[in-house]
Amino acid sequence: MASCWSLLPLFFFFFIFVLCFHEREAVAVQGGQFAKGSIEVAGVQLREHYTFTEIVTAAPLRSGDSGATFFFPSSLPSGFFPLGSHAQAHTSNSSPPRALIARDTCASLASPTDFTLLFSTNSSSPSPAFFWLPIPPPGYTAAGHLVTSSPQKPPLSSIRCLRSHLVEPCDPEAPIWSAKSDSPFTVHLSDSFGTIVAGKRPPLICINKSLLTAAAMPNLTQITVLIQTYSPWIHFHPKEPYLPSSVSWFFNNGALLYTNSSPNNPARIDQPGTNLPQGGTNDGAYWLDLPPDAASQNIVKAGSLPSAEAYIHIKPTLGGTATDIVFWLFYPFNGPARAKVEFLDIALGRIGEHVGDWEHVTQRFSNFDGEMKQMYFSEHSSGKWVDPKELEYTPAGGRRPAAYPTLHGHAFYPKAGLVLLGEMENGIGIMDETAEGGAVMDAAANSVVVSAEYLGVKEPAWLQYMREWGPKVSYDVDKELEKVMRFLPGKMKRALGDLVSRLPKEVLGEEGPTGPKEKASWNGDES
Repeated sequence: MASCWSLLPLFFFFFIFVLCFHEREAVAVQGGQFAKGSIEVAGVQLREHYTFTEIVTAAPLRSGDSGATFFFPSSLPSGFFPLGSHAQAHTSNSSPPRALIARDTCASLASPTDFTLLFSTNSSSPSPAFFWLPIPPPGYTAAGHLVTSSPQKPPLSSIRCLRSHLVEPCDPEAPIWSAKSDSPFTVHLSDSFGTIVAGKRPPLICINKSLLTAAAMPNLTQITVLIQTYSPWIHFHPKEPYLPSSVSWFFNNGALLYTNSSPNNPARIDQPGTNLPQGGTNDGAYWLDLPPDAASQNIVKAGSLPSAEAYIHIKPTLGGTATDIVFWLFYPFNGPARAKVEFLDIALGRIGEHVGDWEHVTQRFSNFDGEMKQMYFSEHSSGKWVDPKELEYTPAGGRRPAAYPTLHGHAFYPKAGLVLLGEMENGIGIMDETAEGGAVMDAAANSVVVSAEYLGVKEPAWLQYMREWGPKVSYDVDKELEKVMRFLPGKMKRALGDLVSRLPKEVLGEEGPTGPKEKASWNGDES
């Protein structure tokens, strides 16, 4: 018969298990850890860290690549440990260095048992770089790799590995640095941990999102506060004739549903959109269009700013350590493109026109401190992230930034001005023009949360419509160009023709646009 003393280790580990489970349950109230400074989950306390020591700068080794600087967290709070090295690519839109650090609260961290050298740059160079793979103990996973400037193995105490159930594999982003070698060697950054992994097609590790969502993501009350505090003021161009509206206004004012099976018998759409086809994918079988008579078309094209709503999608990102609040605007009509050819501003006929236009901005909040860290401005088929210090704030707006939709095209920019798309030489390009002095929309006062899957928000029926919100445009681009080019001198005519021929279909307006849930960013990150 086993003695009571021999059972003590079993009792001890059972006690630890119960304690960790109890702690995990205690903090699982939705929003209970949002903006508290740290997040504790399954025996680990996580914090964002912004203080680093520069280790080495690696120059680009191939034509067209960018260099990168590698960092290691420094000046850590007592009891916290790094999870790997951090890196920043030498690009114009790099964000400030940021990585997660961890403190063990319940036997969920461990030192690696060894390091293996993966790759090194030229050791005779002024700043050689050595890339190390941590070897975790059984049941643990390394969240990042280590970069040093020395060929000596790093101390085992340099970093900590996490219990394997705390992490999950995730799709790697584009490499931030690549080595010129006999076999491919790339370095990738985990947006989740802020650590790097390196090697030949290295697997990227992220935090297990399901463990963080319940405790770290904001609840609806907290979301309301964020919207009231940070949501944008939307400044339309003073000459904008095609303003947004609510989806229900668009339906109520004569929008029609067409189908391939009965193209001559369109159906009116009820206000909530319940008679739209639900779910599936964009198979080209259905599309929406304006009412048939010219008078009604002109009314709908103009939109209705008093009815317009900012449709909000809330989603976890960066492995559940951050929250994206996405503001979607719907425009019944996207106006024609405009070109600048030297000193002339030229309207391009019907080129760029299409029915139905969805545009958005995204605000990203840290789940650790609740602060807005970046704001994304969608610009046609792409967009850009902007740091808060680079945004424009009105004196009465407090912490609420400005967003400027372009004239006719409605792409978003952080400041007013002129951008020339596809610019071939100075002064020749498609105009993305924004300006002050027009109508202003308060996105906070006119917002509706239409989707937050982790909160079980009931989505409106129209959001489940996955087909096109406008018909495919059938105009002849060459004929439209000829109408505007016939008055131009030869050089300008050739330049304008070359410019338009290189533009994507999204700018030309040839395809009917799809709704928000068909966009790649709905479930993924902004491109």
